[in-house]
Amino acid sequence: MSLLNEYMQMEQQLKELQANLDKLQNDKRLQSELEFKEKLESLMKEYGKSAAEVIALLDPKPATSGPKTPSTASTGTRRKRKLKIYKNPNTGEVVETRGGNQKTLKAWKDEFGPDTVESWLVRVED
Repeated sequence: MSLLNEYMQMEQQLKELQANLDKLQNDKRLQSELEFKEKLESLMKEYGKSAAEVIALLDPKPATSGPKTPSTASTGTRRKRKLKIYKNPNTGEVVETRGGNQKTLKAWKDEFGPDTVESWLVRVED
């Protein structure tokens, strides 16, 4: 009995799909798009171009727009942080760091406060 039910369901789905297909075939927009596709394919064949070449030609953002910066590279790597150099005026000690999680720098911030330590910034390098 389940095989019969399955057959009847598929038959109903087939009828619905056929009705949708008939409706689409009579749609003027579909006719226009199909005509465009045929003309485009004939042009591509005439000039010996592939779909990828046509897309690359029409792409508004060309791939060769110059050197990519590390922040826009799609390699998944992060942009390198800037090197900050701090000098403690009390001790003359120098700390070079690319992040704020440096041990000595954290100790200074705990002891003197973050604003004071930021005022000790000597220079920033790439």
